[in-house]
Amino acid sequence: MTPPPTVLHWPDAGGGGSGGAIASGGTETTAGGYKYHTFTSNGTLTVSSGGSVEYCIVAGGGGGGNFSAGAGGGAGGMLVGTTVVSATTYSVVVGSGGAKGLNGSDSSAFSLTAIGGGAGAGNNNSGLVGNSGGSGGGGRVASAGSGTAGQGNAGGNGIGSPNGGGGGGGAGAAGSAATHVGGQGTGGDGGAGAEWPVGSGNYYAGGGGGRGDGVGANGAGGVGGGGACFNNGTANTGGGGGADNAGGSGIVIVRYLL
Repeated sequence: MTPPPTVLHWPDAGGGGSGGAIASGGTETTAGGYKYHTFTSNGTLTVSSGGSVEYCIVAGGGGGGNFSAGAGGGAGGMLVGTTVVSATTYSVVVGSGGAKGLNGSDSSAFSLTAIGGGAGAGNNNSGLVGNSGGSGGGGRVASAGSGTAGQGNAGGNGIGSPNGGGGGGGAGAAGSAATHVGGQGTGGDGGAGAEWPVGSGNYYAGGGGGRGDGVGANGAGGVGGGGACFNNGTANTGGGGGADNAGGSGIVIVRYLL
């Protein structure tokens, strides 16, 4: 199926503050006058001088549902914003992607928690209804799971007789519902993820694609790491897993003006 035509930008975090922070931890890089600390696994951010920082916290994506006409997994919740840090050590937790039929794990930093993506419906979880999460998993025959306000969107509904699994929701858009095309059930596309920072070309938290009934077309993954049907979500994007596959692990990024 054709991927979603529109990719939404996540709301800007507000310009990065006045700088002044000095910290260490994660993978450290500099670009465009900012210093970045990127965490692809659990770690600590050690701040030696306080100041204003921006953050992007993405949870692990939900796994896709298995069985005929399984649905796509929802993307991990995505939180962006600014906060003021003090000279102390902050714990950073990066959530893992969910195995097929299971929700992704939460990511957290600065006492903020991004919620793991909801699993797509299949016979290894709720059967027909997608799980709720940061973004919701798609439905198999029935309704999709809901997303978490401010973090993601709902999955797409499934369709029956012949069956099709809905796409998982993404940070930028809801998953597409399954449809009947040419008398066959087709899987829905995963919802689009979101770009952070705006203008960087880096996208996170796309939803996974749903499965058709074995004859109908399968769904594509949403931009931002969502897995197409039968594909895993991309690691360290929080992308939802395509039907019958696992979600991608999350990521936490902190940046501040130099």
